[in-house]
Amino acid sequence: MTRVRPPRLKAGDTVTIVAPSGPPPPELVDTSVAVLQDWGLRVRVAPHVLDRHPDLPYLAGLDAHRAADLQQAWCDPEIAAVVCARGGYGAMRMIDLLDWDAMSGAGPKVFTGSSDITALHGELGERLGVVTMFSPITAGPSFDQTAQKYLRATLFEPESMLTLTGPTVATMNHGTATGTVVGGNLSLLSSCVGATARPPDDAIVLLEDVNEEPYQLDRMLTQLLRAGWFTGVAGIALGSWTGCGEPSDVYTVVADLLGGLGIPMVWDLGFGHVPAQLTIPLGVTATLDADAGTLTLTEPALR
Repeated sequence: MTRVRPPRLKAGDTVTIVAPSGPPPPELVDTSVAVLQDWGLRVRVAPHVLDRHPDLPYLAGLDAHRAADLQQAWCDPEIAAVVCARGGYGAMRMIDLLDWDAMSGAGPKVFTGSSDITALHGELGERLGVVTMFSPITAGPSFDQTAQKYLRATLFEPESMLTLTGPTVATMNHGTATGTVVGGNLSLLSSCVGATARPPDDAIVLLEDVNEEPYQLDRMLTQLLRAGWFTGVAGIALGSWTGCGEPSDVYTVVADLLGGLGIPMVWDLGFGHVPAQLTIPLGVTATLDADAGTLTLTEPALR
């Protein structure tokens, strides 16, 4: 299914910051508001962004309130983009509290975020058929100036961000593949097995993670393999593995489990929990050239 590309942003558009997962630091929310305003956007902070769950401190408020913030922003015709402030954990808890029929009727709009937000990218893509942005969380440490530059260019001038690559990208398996870009954070993808659909045939899969030991990455990849999740996948682009042990150990695990698939694969394309994080659209068609170390979109992510 061809996904709908939301309209690109322009100066004067209104965006809403939400926190579907963990609690963002208030000072970093203020910083993200200032950055977005510098881009010429009008910025609203959803009512419950700075909430804290009374019993579970790893959640940004109650599940119902986090869901309400997201749904209200998505269904508001004045809002052009929904921007996620932080990852952490919690997005999966509120997915089934959303009124997907109402959100579908509201039409497409820009959605940004990464890490735990992977769970929402998958649902928005499957249920609403919309292209979304696997991008820096705006109230997180990886929202540095270079990451801001990439995100702004993708949102305002998407034709300038057709070919994506990272400074230390390397070939793991040779070849090229064309397909729909999907994926994101490995731990979320493995946790969602059985609740969301596997990738479409000929997909280009993004994989990255943070603070997981190599044996834990092994377990997650093995779960996906045993579930048939990689069946029909055309190519794999790996991102960052910050805090996951020695990079060589992670490389060995991934090569051992996924190298035998015999599909084009690159190491460290430059997305994930890393400085100068790329923004990579999900749901678009792109070509992965493992020998050149590039992911090239067939058309701009936003119309």
